[in-house]
Amino acid sequence: MTFRITKEFHFSASHRLDGLPEGHPCGRLHGHNYVVELELAAAADGLDEVGFVRDYGELKDFSRWLDHEVDHRHLNDLLADRNPSAENLSRWLYERWLPRYPELSSVRVSETAKTWAEYRP
Repeated sequence: MTFRITKEFHFSASHRLDGLPEGHPCGRLHGHNYVVELELAAAADGLDEVGFVRDYGELKDFSRWLDHEVDHRHLNDLLADRNPSAENLSRWLYERWLPRYPELSSVRVSETAKTWAEYRP
C-alpha cells in the first residue's frame, strides 16, 4: 500500500519555445499563470511517527523558493540548457527538489486550465 499527498502552488512567468514552425504562437514571447503540483509518496510502513508522508508545512521551502526565484521570471533564463516547455519544467523542478524531498514522486505543471504535463520517474 502506498500513501500519496499533493500540494498545489502558483506562479506567473514568461517563456518562448524554440524549434517550432514559423508562426506557432508558442514560439513568440508569452506568459502563463502556472500551477505546480508536488506529489510525495510513502509506503504504509514509511510514514513518520505522526502518520504523515511529510508534514505539509515543510513544503513552505518550495513555496518560498518558487515565489523568490521563479515567479515573474523568464523561464528561458532559468532552464538555460533546455526548452522551457511544461514537460521540461516539471522535470527540472523534480530534479531540483528531490534531494530536499526524497518522498517526491511526481511534479505536475499546468500552463492553462485544460493542460497538464507530469514528470514521474
